[in-house]
Amino acid sequence: MYILLAAIMPFIAAAQQRQQYVAVKNGQFVVNNKPWYFIGTNYWYGGLLAQGKDAEKGKARLRKELDFLKAQGVTNLRVLAGSEGHGLVNGVERVKPVLQPEHGVYNKEWMEGLDYLLYEMGKRQMYAVLFLSNNWEWSGGFLQYLNWNGQLTDSAMKSKMNWGDLRDNTSRFYHCTPCQEDYRKQVEYIITHVNRYTKRSYRNEPAIMAWELANEPRPMRPAAVDAYKQWTAATAAYIKTLDGNHLITLGTEGIMGTEESADLFREVHTPAQVDYLTLHIWPKNWSWFKDTAIAASLPVVKEKAVSYIQTHAAIAQQLKKPLVVEEFGLPRNGHAFEPSAAVTLRNELFASIFGVWKQSRTQGGPVAGCNFWAFGGTARPIEGQTFWKEGNDFMGDPPQEEQGLNTVFDSDVSTWKLIRSFIHSK
Repeated sequence: MYILLAAIMPFIAAAQQRQQYVAVKNGQFVVNNKPWYFIGTNYWYGGLLAQGKDAEKGKARLRKELDFLKAQGVTNLRVLAGSEGHGLVNGVERVKPVLQPEHGVYNKEWMEGLDYLLYEMGKRQMYAVLFLSNNWEWSGGFLQYLNWNGQLTDSAMKSKMNWGDLRDNTSRFYHCTPCQEDYRKQVEYIITHVNRYTKRSYRNEPAIMAWELANEPRPMRPAAVDAYKQWTAATAAYIKTLDGNHLITLGTEGIMGTEESADLFREVHTPAQVDYLTLHIWPKNWSWFKDTAIAASLPVVKEKAVSYIQTHAAIAQQLKKPLVVEEFGLPRNGHAFEPSAAVTLRNELFASIFGVWKQSRTQGGPVAGCNFWAFGGTARPIEGQTFWKEGNDFMGDPPQEEQGLNTVFDSDVSTWKLIRSFIHSK
């Protein structure tokens, strides 16, 4: 008996250490039946590193960066899982490589890159939130589905659209049945995929925390609101039929992304299949400051950010679901892109947001997570070059944005000290 017990003890220990799925209970995230509050980051390019001719170099970078994040206490990463098409879209380069480069044709190598990320995250007890497509052009997204199904010409697809045209075009996705069918095929392909390294299908992969319908899905036009509501509810329900292990969220910016309607935000997060709420905060994009006048506007920026979170927290409390502030960023002092530029203003905004999270954690409130935008790791902008080009190292800023705009590098010592102080605070 003692010999048998000694023989199986290592297996018992391994089972006890096995990574647990994240769940929602009584309005809180729980892991192993204990409340879980986290500070994480956006690492959208994480699945792209272990691919291509420099895959081994990318794997080494990935391991180094995951070790770095783990050492800071960051254990939640928001990652791109679905990308579509090739060539220019809305006048800019899109991320390369992509999962579905041609209509209905999937890139197996792309999935193996994501496999490796999840494998390495699992070894470190880290969790991924995977977004399955994009409202915006930088990874193909909804515009590509419209193009593939004859709803958007090649010339219109490639040309730079004004804001009105972009809204008009993207909103048509919610009325395009074949577009949505193609989107579902990609979703099914991802969720049923078997990880090369763990030998588990993604629906049985505990390193995944949640599926996100898309990055910042918006109605884009009031006329699309009803179709948007139907699509979000039906898609969340569909994903639950494929995967009963993982959480589901929509990926919205909050009220700013739901036609500035708190009622619509509440309504689309009400279905039982939607497990938690999200919001994003973008002071620059939302004109909370003008030009490079960050310092002069910072008090107003911080006040608006805290108020925005509190408004959504009240809705989350009503729905008895957690809330994650899953994107927020600010340029470096003086709107500089160089890693050597100061980040004191950004740190002040981060501290205000983390402060709301800390108070919620202390009180068992709904604000359960914060994912700042975005981790750039060991990558650095190329001197004299503003935008990303194929072959460049990935960093936190996607191709259509200035490289270094909102990226937090591993060299931003003061920011990491701030993050650690909140993660380890009582």
